[in-house]
Amino acid sequence: MKVSSKTKLVLTALVLLYLHTACQSAQPAAASTGMHNTTSTETASTQATASTSATALAPAADPVFEGLSYKYAVNKVTLPNGVRIAYTDEGKGPETLIFIHGLGSYLPAWDKNVAALSQHYRCIAIDLPGYGKSDKTGVTAGMATYAEDVLALMDALQLEQATLVGHSMGGQIAITAALKEPQRIKHLVLAAPAGIETFTEQQKQLFKMTVTPESVQKTTPEQVVANFKVNFHQMPADVQYMIDDRLKIAESAEFGAYSAAVAGSVAAMVDEPVYEQLPQVQVPTLIIFGAQDALIPNRYLNPNLTTQAVAEAARQRIPNSQLVVLPETGHFLQYEQADAFNKAIREFLK
Repeated sequence: MKVSSKTKLVLTALVLLYLHTACQSAQPAAASTGMHNTTSTETASTQATASTSATALAPAADPVFEGLSYKYAVNKVTLPNGVRIAYTDEGKGPETLIFIHGLGSYLPAWDKNVAALSQHYRCIAIDLPGYGKSDKTGVTAGMATYAEDVLALMDALQLEQATLVGHSMGGQIAITAALKEPQRIKHLVLAAPAGIETFTEQQKQLFKMTVTPESVQKTTPEQVVANFKVNFHQMPADVQYMIDDRLKIAESAEFGAYSAAVAGSVAAMVDEPVYEQLPQVQVPTLIIFGAQDALIPNRYLNPNLTTQAVAEAARQRIPNSQLVVLPETGHFLQYEQADAFNKAIREFLK
């Protein structure tokens, strides 16, 4: 399938705008961000520890990614597939919430939510493999693979059940996990979830031809700023550190591996759809959208589709689900309207 240069440029820009919180680079020590220094521990687990030889062959940690300043202490566990996954673990309570970030993002995307919700629940936020402080080499990006990683982490932490809170791509991963092992998932919270909007085979091919590791690496500073702006109805000032971080990630020796994870994630999102399986979701589900979401649906490929229509489709197809639409809110809803988002979760889990 031939794609004109103009079409490819337009689609590249639109898809790259989907990289909403791609902020994985070193935080300047003097920057005023409200972020705290990180401590890191390696979690040992009989369920999720790789062999000694595999651990010994693990590449040295990249100083840019390891230098990221996370608000909460970071733990790491090696999954059975040999990939180390980074996570934070805060709070206690009757429910355990596992937060799964979206495309191009990382676990600090949930800081405003963990800060409030950890007063009532145990809150675990993860870096998916390929992102943040998790491993980037030897990683296979995929919805099913990432869902298996989440379930393996639950095994490592000896969690029989948990509530999955997923944003955008993270929502599609959460749905995939709930379809795979419904008995392990107590509730789903889907924040502007991917996987509800459908694409033709030609559109899928266009995504995969356009979003490549090379195209991600060529994102300009101007595009980075535009990427963030389009994620919000009104971009808050306190996201500046994320923009600064995203600009610095290109300095990392692992930027190529990160870019490959992003491109692989895009391909997996369209190759592993969940729309037809939504009626099979067996767990109580909360769906939250921002009324001014500029990324779902894709305005270039589906110009006649609205955010409200996508949100209603999710509510209608998922049994035992409820929908909350936050006014004056964009795609990055858990950050832009954190108080309203946190309140919706608390009401849902009562």
